[in-house]
Amino acid sequence: MLPELATLGPLRDRYDTLYCDVWGVIRDGTDLLPDAVDALIRFRESGGRVCLVSNSPRRSSSLAHFLTDMGLPDAATDAMVTSGDAIHAQLVRRTPGRAFNIGPERDSSLYSGLDLEFTDIEQADFISCTGPDDYFNGKPEDYDAVLRRALERGLDLVCANPDIVVQSGNRLVFCAGAIARYYREMGGTSIVAGKPHRPIYRLARRALERQGVEVHLDRVLAIGDGPETDVDGATRAGVDCLFIADGILGETLDGGRLDIETAAAALKDYGVAARYVAAQLTW
Repeated sequence: MLPELATLGPLRDRYDTLYCDVWGVIRDGTDLLPDAVDALIRFRESGGRVCLVSNSPRRSSSLAHFLTDMGLPDAATDAMVTSGDAIHAQLVRRTPGRAFNIGPERDSSLYSGLDLEFTDIEQADFISCTGPDDYFNGKPEDYDAVLRRALERGLDLVCANPDIVVQSGNRLVFCAGAIARYYREMGGTSIVAGKPHRPIYRLARRALERQGVEVHLDRVLAIGDGPETDVDGATRAGVDCLFIADGILGETLDGGRLDIETAAAALKDYGVAARYVAAQLTW
């Protein structure tokens, strides 16, 4: 069955709650997307509820400050949860301990308050990865030597962002998920908790319930641009999905001139399917 071409307004009567991705949906990696932000505001003004569900390795409080600084109004969201929130329990369980860190300095807030010592691979108890050290140019292959040594030592890799790639302006950059996958392909163990895995969706539900919102899965719509994370995650969480084609698959699908059959075929290549599809999120 082909997905339905959809905008958010006509879906309002069908759904009360949104689990909405950030990168590739309301932000292109450089700027906020005004039409998408407006759609979230209108959804909330109509009585709906919005939880941003992001594979950012930041904790949700850090992401909230970041998006506010970008200009995201409070009226666009009720709550937000991140992969950083979801993986935090794994990091806590490994403290006190020693970790080999892969990731840029800007992600260091993930470790705030944790009794972790960062050391070399020979002394580490595990690897913690938030993404390539070089955000824009890093590749999984850059870590081949250190990952092979980690494999020899039997170390786990704790991944704070399961995304393989993310949209950054008009280009795609590798994320921690690409490094975690590379390690798994070597035979190592990678531990993840963000999309598409269920822990982050449990956090989203709890975040809304703490505000007195009753969450009924048959009234939840997940929105995202990642076949392996957002679309697959929605299926695992038991909710419908609106796939945004002009995100990480934008160059492949030419989202500005969206063809539903092409989008459906692209999702099928990943072994997933969405109920709805749109080039971009609009009301």
